Amino acid sequence: MGFRAPWVSSFGLFLIIIFLFSANGVVEASSRRLLHRHHHGRGLHAAGFRPAKLFVFGDSYADTGNNKMNEASWKVPYGVTFPGKPAGRFSSGRVLTDFLAKSVGLESPVPYQGRNMEDRRFNSGMNFAYGGTGVFDTTVAYPNMTTQIGLFKQLIDDGTFSAADLASSLTLVTLSGNDYSAYTAKNGLIPSALQEFIVSVVSQLGTNLKQLYELGARKVAVAALQPLGCIPRFTAVNSFQKCNDTLNSLVGFHNQLLRKAVSDLNNQTASSTFVVVDLYTSFMSVLNSTDSTFVDPLKPCCVGVSSRFNCGTVDADGTKKYTVCEAPESAFFWDMAHPTQAGWRAVYTSLSAALEQQL
Repeated sequence: MGFRAPWVSSFGLFLIIIFLFSANGVVEASSRRLLHRHHHGRGLHAAGFRPAKLFVFGDSYADTGNNKMNEASWKVPYGVTFPGKPAGRFSSGRVLTDFLAKSVGLESPVPYQGRNMEDRRFNSGMNFAYGGTGVFDTTVAYPNMTTQIGLFKQLIDDGTFSAADLASSLTLVTLSGNDYSAYTAKNGLIPSALQEFIVSVVSQLGTNLKQLYELGARKVAVAALQPLGCIPRFTAVNSFQKCNDTLNSLVGFHNQLLRKAVSDLNNQTASSTFVVVDLYTSFMSVLNSTDSTFVDPLKPCCVGVSSRFNCGTVDADGTKKYTVCEAPESAFFWDMAHPTQAGWRAVYTSLSAALEQQL
């Protein structure tokens, strides 16, 4: 389901509009074999790669608590798997940041918004990711990636982090598609304009990656765009049974440009390693597995009782307007846009070996 065609049918354009006006997410189905390898594999830390700290930039696929406490990530039933209560993650539990941190022998870095808590330490780095954001301003009032990097620079300037910290650390950058939903919500969909916008998004992402290098980051892992055509908000139209190849073709165009941008950065910068974390391939590999532990992998665990409501919605009387599946660990998707902890575990298991080789 990779990049297949440079054209999009009229019906495909209609579907893209529906999709891009909604939140984006990821789809995957796990396999027992992959999960087994995750628990018993060597991991990046065991293989010898041990960064001093982990710094994180991006959106809800990496955010571990930066959004305001009135957001869904801080409401029941989010966090039901880990830590057993809402904790600012857009999932039933751990997200990509958590699995990467554990793999390199670190605790998950402190969210930027929690930096002033007395019991917080920065030994593992810091997480600047905010749910709903992109490289440009989106529909949420949170820092875009340039601003996130600016917050990081302030902490470098005031001595919270040093040049030595950066040179010996790993940086994770995620970009999950919020720029595209914000763009089409404002401008509508003109195919040629959207193609130009994809180019501008990847160009800006490349600029942001170079900014991180100029600050001192030397190992940077940047996530490829996941298969957007598979999120539950979109696949609901066919009862969560089938991804949309047209949408995934647009993802392929984005990812082709990203790989070129990363290759150029590696050629232009000295003593640095920029790598692409291939979320697209890992998601689809697990999704297409015939040995899956997930039941109905495109179907979310937590859903509103109707299209008017979302996971975590309650009415004025406190009555729940959502339902939760009996076993979140048997579902890949948590809500209409984000994986469960089990989903993220399967994603990371699938990509960890390749990431280890690149780093």
